[in-house]
Amino acid sequence: MNAKLDRRKKYTRMVLKESLINLLKEKQISSITVKELCELADINRSTFYSHYADPYDLLTKIEEEILVDMYQTLSSYNFNKEDEALQMTEKILEYVADNRNVCQTLLSEHGDPQFQHKVMKVTYDFTMKNWMEIHNADEKVSEYLSLYVISGSLHVLKNWLDNGMDKTPREMAELIHSFTSYGLGAIK
Repeated sequence: MNAKLDRRKKYTRMVLKESLINLLKEKQISSITVKELCELADINRSTFYSHYADPYDLLTKIEEEILVDMYQTLSSYNFNKEDEALQMTEKILEYVADNRNVCQTLLSEHGDPQFQHKVMKVTYDFTMKNWMEIHNADEKVSEYLSLYVISGSLHVLKNWLDNGMDKTPREMAELIHSFTSYGLGAIK
C-alpha cells in the first residue's frame, strides 16, 4: 500500500513540476494560479495543497532540487588544479544540457532572478574559487573578477540554450575558458 501511495505522490509532484515549467515558459510566476496549475496537471486543488503551499513554494522546491542535484553531480568529479576550470565548466554545461527544459525555463526572464544568483554561486564554488586561490588574487579584485566572469558566462550559457545548443558542451566550455583566460585576445 505504501509503495502505491509513494508512486502516486511522486507522479503528482512530477506533473505539477512539469505543469509549472510549461506555464513559466509563457508568463511570470506572479501570474500563475493554483487553478491553472491544477487544470494543466489534471489534479484537484486539495491535492495540490497537500504537496505545496502555493506556486512559489512549488518553484522553490524545483529550484532546490536542481541546485542540490547540480552540486552533487559536480562534487562527484575530481580534477587536478590545472585542468579543473575547463573540465568543471564542461561538466556544468553537460548538466545544463541534460536538464535543458528546466534550466532554460528557470534561467529565462520568467524565472526567479534569485535562482540565477544561486547558480552563479555553485559555478563560483566549482570553477573560480580554486583558480582565485591558485593565483593568490586580491580578495576585492577576486570578487569583481569572479562576478564579471560568471555573469558573462551565465549569459553565454543562456544564449547557447536559446540557440538550440548549437555547439557541444565541450566546445562551449573551450570558448568560455578561452574568453576567461585571454579576453579579447581569444578572438581569431
